[in-house]
Amino acid sequence: MTTDAAPAAIIPPPRAWDSLLWTVPLTALWIWLLYAQPVLLESGLPALAARLAAYGLISLGAWLGLECTSLTPSQRRTTWLAIMVPFTLWVAVAWSAAINGAFRTGYSQWPLLPAAIFLPVIICAPLLLLSKRVGQLLDGMPPTWLVALQLYRVVGSQWLAYWLLGLLPGLWALPAGTGDVLTGLFAAPAAMALATGTAEGRKVAILWNIFGLADFVVAITLGLITTPGPFQLIVLDGPNVGLDGYLNVLTPAFVVPSSILLHALSLRQLRRRSRSGARDVAI
Repeated sequence: MTTDAAPAAIIPPPRAWDSLLWTVPLTALWIWLLYAQPVLLESGLPALAARLAAYGLISLGAWLGLECTSLTPSQRRTTWLAIMVPFTLWVAVAWSAAINGAFRTGYSQWPLLPAAIFLPVIICAPLLLLSKRVGQLLDGMPPTWLVALQLYRVVGSQWLAYWLLGLLPGLWALPAGTGDVLTGLFAAPAAMALATGTAEGRKVAILWNIFGLADFVVAITLGLITTPGPFQLIVLDGPNVGLDGYLNVLTPAFVVPSSILLHALSLRQLRRRSRSGARDVAI
């Protein structure tokens, strides 16, 4: 039997780690470039590119995923618009608020930035996790997509560059930046392991999702208790690049809740596939 004819289920799992041979050097080179050329960070181009990439990949992935379903063209368009119109409005509101400084410390007596992080998750998670149409989308979409998509998380390496330049305290930048980088780096190996179709590959993807969510728990918690405001418990000495300013604030106001919802959808998809596989075995 030739290699081309071999079923995906017997692809050697060690090959899942091959992607690290190019993602790790590229990420290290990117961190070095940001450190060597601080003007890149000052320009905001890396942050802008990450936000646009996340929005573009999510919108494209939703459309391509719908193409994999048995829905009619009309149903696909309606479903895509039902997802993308609220998503685009949320992006527009967050972007406009960031430009106008609404998330800056002292702008309002209300904790607007924590609200921007948690409200989209609180509102959207039940809708996405309980929707039958979204379930059809997840059943048709390859499970590797929602995992590999978060390769963009390596852009969190900018926080490590800020720390190396002495612009961010290590108490927040090191765990937040390292967690983002590791989540992004291991997205490809986890997706490749999942592509084997084995129970072990599914477990790898589940663990990856849990790690990615844990990264946000740590980063958000440290951010809340170290940032001036009603939740501050630790007052840090030293420089702070101003994470509440435009464009950096779009990470917690847009990318973080988007990524949390992607993790939730991936776990729902893996659970549905696991149940489907169990039923097939029973039959």
